[in-house]
Amino acid sequence: MKKFLLIIFSSLAIPIVLLVIWWNLPMTINRYADIKLGDKIICNIENFQKTNGLPEDEDWTTLKKFEFRDKIDFLQPEYKKLDNKTFELIYLEGFDGPYLMWNSKERIWKKGYPTFLKRSPE
Repeated sequence: MKKFLLIIFSSLAIPIVLLVIWWNLPMTINRYADIKLGDKIICNIENFQKTNGLPEDEDWTTLKKFEFRDKIDFLQPEYKKLDNKTFELIYLEGFDGPYLMWNSKERIWKKGYPTFLKRSPE
């Protein structure tokens, strides 16, 4: 009976411990594929920007050329043009943030809220 309880406890505890470890890893590890895709898209946008300026948010034909993932109703990551020189890439997942994002002014991947979704202090 003790062996049976030990097996049950282990089968529940090990996945929970692994989930907690995964959750606390740096985002450069557990979001590696998203960041790698985002870096490729950033490079493509910046090359396009040198000759044509930043594309508009709704210019799907141009944006699809930059290797965004086409999710039928939207592109992933989300692209937002903030002004003529600044844009953001955001991986919107779920209803509440913080989200994985990159801003062309800060030039780093971070967890946060997109400029167009800034929360007011509560």
